[in-house]
Amino acid sequence: MKRKSEKRRPESMKKRRAAQREEVELKSDIHISVSDQLYFAVLQQKIKSTADRHCFCIDDELSYENFYADFGPLNLAMFYRFCCKLTKKLKSCTLANKKIVFYTCGDQKKQANAAYLIGSYAVMHLQKTPEEAYSLLVSRNSTYLPFRDASFGTCMYNLNILDCLCAIYKALQFGWLDFSQFDVEEYEHYERAENGDFNWIVPGKFLAFSGPHPKSKMENGYPLHAPEAYFPYFRKHNITTIVRLNKKMYDAKRFTDMGFEHHDLFFVDGSTPNDSIVRMFLNICENADGAIAVHCKAGLGRTGTLIGCYMMKHYRLTAAEAIAWMRICRPGSVIGPQQNFVEDKQSSLWSEGDVFREKMNEQENGKLAVTRILSGVDDITINGSNKNKMSKKEEAELYNDEGEMNGITQGDKLRALKSKRQARASTGSLSQEEKNIHSRSSQSLRILLQSSGQSCKAVVNPSHLPDASEKRKRTRTSLPANSVGGRRTVSRRRRTRCSLQSMRSTRLWYSFPFSIPFVWLIALLCCCVSPENLHS
Repeated sequence: MKRKSEKRRPESMKKRRAAQREEVELKSDIHISVSDQLYFAVLQQKIKSTADRHCFCIDDELSYENFYADFGPLNLAMFYRFCCKLTKKLKSCTLANKKIVFYTCGDQKKQANAAYLIGSYAVMHLQKTPEEAYSLLVSRNSTYLPFRDASFGTCMYNLNILDCLCAIYKALQFGWLDFSQFDVEEYEHYERAENGDFNWIVPGKFLAFSGPHPKSKMENGYPLHAPEAYFPYFRKHNITTIVRLNKKMYDAKRFTDMGFEHHDLFFVDGSTPNDSIVRMFLNICENADGAIAVHCKAGLGRTGTLIGCYMMKHYRLTAAEAIAWMRICRPGSVIGPQQNFVEDKQSSLWSEGDVFREKMNEQENGKLAVTRILSGVDDITINGSNKNKMSKKEEAELYNDEGEMNGITQGDKLRALKSKRQARASTGSLSQEEKNIHSRSSQSLRILLQSSGQSCKAVVNPSHLPDASEKRKRTRTSLPANSVGGRRTVSRRRRTRCSLQSMRSTRLWYSFPFSIPFVWLIALLCCCVSPENLHS
């Protein structure tokens, strides 16, 4: 018996020494207290849990799927799964008396994503402000690699962790981020190329998706979907307007004949839009009856750029916050010079948004005498000029798609890379307890896109789609200079537009010099007011 105890003693000593070494290593690395029980650590190597602490790492569990040199931030589904995992640990009775250490021991890219996750969790679940959460992350003089765009060239714009935390904070404020209504399996299903390749950026307002093709098929390994494949999902989620930013790959009538509005605002792949396109896009979105689905070729660069402009104008997000949120929702959004363009537009769009909200508040408070005048009066001046009218050069550029007709573009390359990704769940299947966090599901709506992505043999027959015969035809416009919004078909939109013009028309009335005959003014008003408006 004595000999056996002598043999066991060295083994127990080794375990104690190993535990002591781990304690020393943990103390020597970056070790940050997030709350009384929760800690974040940046370590040199993996560590094991002990009697008084529970350690876990997600470096290998949650991995960013890059296009080129981009490496984060991790998408919304991965953030959701991390929150589920950490919340479960913090609520566990068996871990109640233990310190919970979330650590990373990967490279700088892994460290940046881990810091983004724990910082976002602190903002969302621990009621920290973005600045408070970020100050904790850098409290030990730690630095993190800034995120970059999905390109292979020199990084032109850095997106840091604080930008991502601010984006999460704003998304919570505006109701865009609500995990009680988030279906992680639906998100991961539809973001894949074979299932439609689309994501909500602003729930209920903006959906970004890859451009449809004339018919569903496989091309260079990438599954292409016809417009009909999207109809059931779009109708289910009240998407009424389609905006196309790339060359015309399909006939817009396939959308308009089924009751959707369709607009073309072309600009070259990888480039930035001119002021006319930005103004038209904002006008379309401000007057849309329902949600807007925006696409270019890959649904990343041009699509994210214009959606970001709307977010800055109407939600007063900074350029960095808008880009960060779009990349969390749809990784790869806004590329190259488009990042600097969004930043350059921030100040002017904030000013436009302030004026827009001021006018809306004045109308709601009854400070304006409402005059039923068509929107054409908005830009009428005494000398007959129109500030919104495009030059012939601008109009020609708007519909010139020769740049995309020749050769492979940036969008082609991004779509090809995305199609090569293997379908997988980020962290395996959710437990039933974790599934109870979200309640929304649209499993039945996946069938059409799934069959389209797998077979890719035939286009869906519109006559077989639900409610096809009941849908009225909507407008199809390429937005000529003198009719930005196209033909208005809904009285609610017309009423909103006309009320917005009330202040402008009042200003117009008082700006006329007294030398202008009164009869001329009466004639002008008679021409602008139609019987349809009077009865709406």
